[in-house]
Amino acid sequence: MRFPHSFVKVIAASLVGLGVTAAAHAQTTWDMPTPYPASNFHTENIQQFAKEVDAATGGKLKITVHANGSLFKANEIKRAVQSGQAQIGELIISGLANEDALYALDTVPFLATSYADSKKLWQASKDAVEARLAKNGLKVLYSVAWPPQGLYSMAELKTIGDLKGMKIRSYSPTVARMIELMGGQPVTVQAADLTQALSTGVVSANLTSSATGYDTKSWEQLSHYYDIQAWLPKNIVFVSKKAFDALDQPARDALLKAAAAAEERGWKVSEEKTAWYIDQLKANKMKVQPAPEALQAELLKVGEKMTAEWVEKAGPDGQAILDAYRKLK
Repeated sequence: MRFPHSFVKVIAASLVGLGVTAAAHAQTTWDMPTPYPASNFHTENIQQFAKEVDAATGGKLKITVHANGSLFKANEIKRAVQSGQAQIGELIISGLANEDALYALDTVPFLATSYADSKKLWQASKDAVEARLAKNGLKVLYSVAWPPQGLYSMAELKTIGDLKGMKIRSYSPTVARMIELMGGQPVTVQAADLTQALSTGVVSANLTSSATGYDTKSWEQLSHYYDIQAWLPKNIVFVSKKAFDALDQPARDALLKAAAAAEERGWKVSEEKTAWYIDQLKANKMKVQPAPEALQAELLKVGEKMTAEWVEKAGPDGQAILDAYRKLK
């Protein structure tokens, strides 16, 4: 049976139109591995970010958040996004310090110890961090700082000598170096595995934030928290450039707008919750205090040595960033 040519043209045009309509309503789904528990403020912020992207794109871009290292472990997330196994992810910048000294900057002890200074440090280093990750096919969407890092232990500490030989949890090369300079033994443990590491005696001390101390119920194994405010490490949320470029312009704009809102919200929540996390440690009978004068003085000397080491490793680019940061202070 043959149809009139005009009828065939109408049917063809209709099918093309249906294809355009289907494409317009096509849904893009992204997997997003994150290293921290669903109850952590970083993860809660990311969940809100994902919801805002969903709403702003009318459901065209959906981000599924896989918290607590359930999809990929913290040290696997960057490669997973690079290789297309996931499209978007979160990591702590200093976890990449073995790749480039620049990534260690925000964990140089006592360089930036307040939220105001941490923001200035990010302002001075952001372009360089983005440029390096761009070479790996990754685009930074936003960054959020952790609360200041403190020192947890099973016993009272008076001087740096009390840390000699102690197994202390590390989460980045810079932290490991600080532990070595304090006389301890660094043991790399990701946040998702910290509770088990503490309960089984893999580590007996920890350098981390009050937030992670709360998340892992550190008071069940550790008795002291010294609020040394060594640094405020930052997490970044980043996306595969290939996945980002595959979005239409309205979806890209919506993603970037939601990212800007998440950055502003994340910094605000981090600062606001710092005191709350400290209160939770106290409420659970952990002894919270500043470092004794002798210990703090010794830690500051470690910080000075590590600053010099960082500049040597980072070279002229690193020195330029450090100079730019100091001009902002």
